[in-house]
Amino acid sequence: RVFLLEYHCMIELFLMLKNIQTTRWYTSTPISKYLHQRNILYYFSSYLRYDVLGGKARFYMDNIITENLKQVQNNINYACERAGRSTSEVTLVAVSKTKPVEMLMEAYNAGIRDFGENYVQELVDKIDIMPKDIRWHMIGHLQRNKVKYIVGKVAMIHSVDSLRLAEEISKESVKKGVVSEILIEVNVGMEESKFGITTENALDMVIAMSQLPNIVIRGFMTSAPFVENAEDNRKIFKCLHNIIVDIRGKNIDNTTMDVLSMGMTNDYIVAVEEGASMVRVGTAIFGARNYNI
Repeated sequence: RVFLLEYHCMIELFLMLKNIQTTRWYTSTPISKYLHQRNILYYFSSYLRYDVLGGKARFYMDNIITENLKQVQNNINYACERAGRSTSEVTLVAVSKTKPVEMLMEAYNAGIRDFGENYVQELVDKIDIMPKDIRWHMIGHLQRNKVKYIVGKVAMIHSVDSLRLAEEISKESVKKGVVSEILIEVNVGMEESKFGITTENALDMVIAMSQLPNIVIRGFMTSAPFVENAEDNRKIFKCLHNIIVDIRGKNIDNTTMDVLSMGMTNDYIVAVEEGASMVRVGTAIFGARNYNI
């Protein structure tokens, strides 16, 4: 509480001196960037909204995530316009790993229904307490021994990186009497630190997985290299888009190949311009993740 008191006084001082009118200015100050990255800013706004702040300043602080979502969606809309695409072709998946339910609920109340999680236990816990109309996406590396916990509970599994994993998903789906929608993870950038099949094996893997019962291959997912300039990843996205278009034309059974999940906070705009139908955005919505929560 001492920590909160010190910082709420500092924030109140900033507000009085600068007469803040928008969240964009507020989150651009050095101290608020630090607080935002640590998830502290969100908790401050929750704490202060009842005890300290009033008027316009309270309104803007209370809606940080909502304002961030508007900016992200605007960026997607502009990218679609530049690429000659309809905005209805792109789904925003809010990546909520390590974020508390209170933050997810603000995004939910702002209209988000697609949430992405990286860790099975966290995903299952949130499914149990969040609204039931949410479409959950498993986007992190999935171990075969944890498949049973999420089959039948998630809308889509993005990170299917091997035939053995697909076989386990198929087996569990048959057991539960459900059909699981999956994306094959492709390591287009050939990074040793990341999972996924190679682009050369993409067609063979689609054909092999398509033989399995109770799964539908919706398309591909990739995590491009982290780069300072998003343009550096344009070739990554263009490559995978070309591959999915080619395979879609082969009309393979148990596949639709209509989903291309690519693009994150640092490069989602370029990904949309190159054909992404799903973008996985976390930091630009919720702030940097904090593993201590």
